[in-house]
Amino acid sequence: MLSQAEAKQIGVIAKESGVPIKTIRYYEELGLLKSSGRTEGGFRLFNSDVLERLHFIKRAQSLGLSLSEIKEFLNVHDSGKLPCEHIKVKLEDKVKAIDEQIRQLLILRQELSGLLSGWEIKPDSSHSTICPIIEND
Repeated sequence: MLSQAEAKQIGVIAKESGVPIKTIRYYEELGLLKSSGRTEGGFRLFNSDVLERLHFIKRAQSLGLSLSEIKEFLNVHDSGKLPCEHIKVKLEDKVKAIDEQIRQLLILRQELSGLLSGWEIKPDSSHSTICPIIEND
């Protein structure tokens, strides 16, 4: 185990990683990170490998993975195994979800374009109508 002299305070980790202290505390609370102890003044200490974990967490988030999914992967890693197959399955699921979102967005785009192409304001004396073009299906 690293001595306290080799461990880094949370502020140093935040500065080196670009991750705010508050976020590092939150990740620790969720079990994504583990501090190696505290200074006499009560500051959290972390081993330098926490920088690699933070980088992994941020990269995984940028790929659309949730913190709970990331925690699963880190637990697999912490048990001494590589979580690559688990990650591959999740990323394949993300691609399928994105494909479905694109399909839904294309349908919405077509509907909006249809509305706009025939846009003509028709006076309506009915006070219950807000915008007849949108309200007519």
